[in-house]
Amino acid sequence: MNIAANAYARTAQSALTPREAESQLLLKAAQRLIGAGQALAAGESARINDALSYNQRVWTLLSTEATAEQNPLPADVKQGVGRLGAYVLNTCLDAMIAPTPEKIATLVSINNHVAAGLQGNPG
Repeated sequence: MNIAANAYARTAQSALTPREAESQLLLKAAQRLIGAGQALAAGESARINDALSYNQRVWTLLSTEATAEQNPLPADVKQGVGRLGAYVLNTCLDAMIAPTPEKIATLVSINNHVAAGLQGNPG
């Protein structure tokens, strides 16, 4: 049964549009941050750097792709994504140095809002 579930998951992932895949990555990063934030609130900070590192990798990928010269997005959108990506990366680094629930909540909120926008549900 597990083999069938894994095959289905691989097929479902390959059928995603690029926007859906980006949205899913952001949501996965948000979930990891939520779990790490809960552990932090419980006095366990071991998971926080792993979640923040994952979020950094996701945003590095998103920012790089969105701001690439060959990307057809309008220049102002590219610039906005680049600035947001820089903010997220700086906030991740800051949270690694001095983690707080507020910093984690900010990152989760950004990920969730951008993911919703990518899904066509801006809120």
